Amino acid sequence: MPRLPGNVIDGKKIADDIRTELKPRLTRLADAGVVPGLAAVLVGENPASQLYVKMKGKASEEMRMSHWTIDLPADVPEARLLQEVGRLNSDPKVHGILVQQPLPDQISVDRAVSAVSPLKDVDCFHPVNVGLVLIGRPRFAPATPSGVVELLTRSGYDPNGRDVVIVGRSNIVGKPLAALLLQKAPKANATVTIAHSGTRELAAHTRRAEILIAAMGSPRFIKADMVNQGAVVIDVGINRIHDPSAKSGYRTVGDVDFDAVRPKAEAISPVPGGVGPMTIAMLLSNTVLAAEMSSKAAGAASAP
Repeated sequence: MPRLPGNVIDGKKIADDIRTELKPRLTRLADAGVVPGLAAVLVGENPASQLYVKMKGKASEEMRMSHWTIDLPADVPEARLLQEVGRLNSDPKVHGILVQQPLPDQISVDRAVSAVSPLKDVDCFHPVNVGLVLIGRPRFAPATPSGVVELLTRSGYDPNGRDVVIVGRSNIVGKPLAALLLQKAPKANATVTIAHSGTRELAAHTRRAEILIAAMGSPRFIKADMVNQGAVVIDVGINRIHDPSAKSGYRTVGDVDFDAVRPKAEAISPVPGGVGPMTIAMLLSNTVLAAEMSSKAAGAASAP
């Protein structure tokens, strides 16, 4: 299994494997004169968002895919952002569009994600694509949730028949991940519980999990006494905490108290180096898929 020393799952290695698997598909597209293109709309100067978009751009370039970042000021009117999304929707060189969140208060997240063409919604936030995921017919699998699924299955932990507890109910991770895992399908078929801030006796739920997924955005929230001995623990959290010993003055930790939980876990994903690289790999995979669908549609339209 692809792991770091001990029981730590190597997300970077698995993400690299996925990128390698994309290369033949990229070659076929290149032979047809198609270069998959990903455009990111970035509003304001949120440091975490800037870093994430930069990482997406670097990963795209490494795969010889096109990438554009559209920088908009923090006070941009919603109409201006929607106009930019509309321009990207109509650009045939752009196959994937993502509107980086969080967004400032004057912009409705619902209207922003709904403005992206469902055929270019590689983050899978458009209501149509969310609905397709829920009924088990995904056009695109949401990047972070599908990254978690691949992290599990490629490490030898098939969710089939397992008791999975997800802590967190966001539209970005918790809800779509539950939708993926409960399908009667390969890499799924799990018994899924979603726990959250309103859950009574939270630890009683987390302790019965065979697979525990932390995605609530609270640093080191999951403690050792909340984890079943031998559980597989996937940490989706990315939190900055103050650290005067670090050059930057902060460091990144997950939602799991990694050092305390690791001895109890059969396997555990680290932060950084776990789910993060998987999210980017799955985003690239969705962009390649969008380019393939666009190329087929164009070929069908031009056929006699």
